[in-house]
Amino acid sequence: MGRGKIEIRRIENSTNRQVTFSKRRAGLVKKAREIGVLCDAEVGVVIFSSGGKLYDYCSPRTSLSRILEKYQTNSGKILWDEKHKSLSAEIDRVKKENDNMQIQLRPMEHWRMHKKNGEMLEDEHKLLSFRRHQQDVELSGGMRELEIGYHQVQHDREFTAQMPFTFRVQPSHPNLQDDQ
Repeated sequence: MGRGKIEIRRIENSTNRQVTFSKRRAGLVKKAREIGVLCDAEVGVVIFSSGGKLYDYCSPRTSLSRILEKYQTNSGKILWDEKHKSLSAEIDRVKKENDNMQIQLRPMEHWRMHKKNGEMLEDEHKLLSFRRHQQDVELSGGMRELEIGYHQVQHDREFTAQMPFTFRVQPSHPNLQDDQ
């Protein structure tokens, strides 16, 4: 059973008109996508709502501006006047100039990174030097303790030599005596 034919005229009810617009817009975009995929065609669709809102679709391998340029070339209709052409040329010139400036800035960026790495290395060198100095101080402090200990041993030897007698302690417990 098929659908009934409708009369093609403006829909007076604004709500119905908006619903119909949304459904038919989605249907057009779906058909454009299908013909692009199935037939390997370059497709572009531009739709403006009654409120002036833009809806567009373009097949993935191209752009809308490229489709419009092809349309202009093949149809012979002029879409862009001289003012638009000069603006387009100016945009292309500025893009190229921007690309050239970015190429020129790359070495400066490398120089900044090199300078930053140098500063980081200097900071690390200072930190390592400080740590080495701390270790030297700790080591020299240990050497002083050894020197003090050496002098203490010398002093004890001198004191022992001055003692007139010595004691030998023998265990008095029988298990502790050496009977070998």
